[in-house]
This record gives sequence, structure tokens and C-alpha cells, in this order.
Amino acid sequence: MTAVPDDRFFTADHEWVRDPEGPKARVGVTEFAAQALGDVVFLSLPAVGDDVAAGAECGEIESTKSVSPLFAPVSGEVVAVNQAVLDAPELVNADPFGEGWLFEVAPTAIGDLLDAAAYAPLTEQAAG
Repeated sequence: MTAVPDDRFFTADHEWVRDPEGPKARVGVTEFAAQALGDVVFLSLPAVGDDVAAGAECGEIESTKSVSPLFAPVSGEVVAVNQAVLDAPELVNADPFGEGWLFEVAPTAIGDLLDAAAYAPLTEQAAG
């Protein structure tokens, strides 16, 4: 079973966002997604200054298994990108809820988000 921290919100596409109503919402992929992807080898992320829209594709994650779209959990302007994961994409696998975060957004709107209790069953259904 994968970890589902209760200090953030989730999308049905297995992205997470911390502080979606704050000045900076940090975005990443869940542990479930990182495990399902396999070894992450490349990331295509939005750039600082880009606008992203909640629910819309904003990048890609390439693993040894596939290339998967990345969807924004909130709308707003990208204010930071985690250079560490661009330099070492394996951080997404090693620490998806910590050092493996992807980017931060100054949120203007929130997408369809789930709390930890609502998200956890999605990982169990997909794993089962």
C-alpha cells in the first residue's frame, strides 16, 4: 500500500498539491504514480512565468515504461520549478512527497481535488 499524506490534496490523475489556497501551491506526483511509472528518466515541466489551468496537461513524465502526461491540479502562474528533479529525475521515485516535488503555482483557481481520505481508495482500487 502506498502512503497518502493528509497534509495535501490530490487529483484522480495522481498528482498532489500542498496549500492550494495559499500564495504558493507546491505540485508533485503521488507515491502511487511514481511506483506505477517505474524509473523516471526525464521530466518536461512548465517554466516559471507559464500559466497552467486546473485539469489541463502542463508537462510530461517519461519513465522506462512510458511517457505520461502531467496535469495541473490548480490554475495560476508557475512561480518556481524544482531544478533538482530536472537534474535528477529519479528524485520523483525516491521521494515523491518531499524532494521530488515538481513546481509551484501562485493559484488563481482550484481544480477538482480530493482529500487524503477520498484519494486513498483510488490507489487501492488501481492496485487491486
